[in-house]
Amino acid sequence: MTFSLTVLGSNAAIPANNRNLSAHLLNANERFFLIDCGEGTQFQLRRYHISMQRIKRIFISHLHGDHFFGLIGLLNSMHLLGRKEELHLYAPPALTEILDIQMEASQTTLNFPLLFHPLRFDQYDLLYEDGKISVHSFPLKHSIPTCGFIFREKNPPRKIPVARSYAYCSDTAYCEQIIPYISEAGLLYHEATFMQDLAAIAADKLHATAAEAAAIALKAGVKKLLIGHFSARYEDIEPLLAEARSVFPETFPAEEGIIVNI
Repeated sequence: MTFSLTVLGSNAAIPANNRNLSAHLLNANERFFLIDCGEGTQFQLRRYHISMQRIKRIFISHLHGDHFFGLIGLLNSMHLLGRKEELHLYAPPALTEILDIQMEASQTTLNFPLLFHPLRFDQYDLLYEDGKISVHSFPLKHSIPTCGFIFREKNPPRKIPVARSYAYCSDTAYCEQIIPYISEAGLLYHEATFMQDLAAIAADKLHATAAEAAAIALKAGVKKLLIGHFSARYEDIEPLLAEARSVFPETFPAEEGIIVNI
């Protein structure tokens, strides 16, 4: 069973330094889950030869633009390309009104059913499960309501003795309350917007530093850490990577186009 992650975007706030905005694509046994959809996501899907029509479920962590401004374009392209199959969207409740306004203004009626599932921000919540995978959300600590997501394999093949899992922690300050939700994940993505010398700025903006992301990974006992959501001030991300690895050696950068087998 395939259980792999493709990074589509890794920058914070604005595209810069040849880095696009937040978006990840999880392939779980040919089930394709899109996690966040920053501006330019559909271009990245095409760049890495991933069919947008194979995406069945989209998860939007919160309503800062760098995490969802690519959604309306992606939905419209799916529509223009003749999609008929239903699409499930898991997102903050206010996104329904935003999409309705955009559709009404452009006089667009989608050819396919868009099924909306509002997120809750006050608890650990089961969003989806089938015979192979479960998806839960959990609250993060940010300036607006924000969810993280944990994808867990169910009933792994015999040759894989331990169920695989992927935890996605988008914009969040350092928050040990998330540790029980992500404990022992096979792969943790955690934002690392700043380095530790800018910890005061990170705390003020309710973001995390590379060292803080690594500390969460260490305390949660995860197998590997992927850091991203880099501030545009960092043209070179090697110093952030070095900072994180000094705390948690199994840290890797969320470089666009990489495929991580979990």
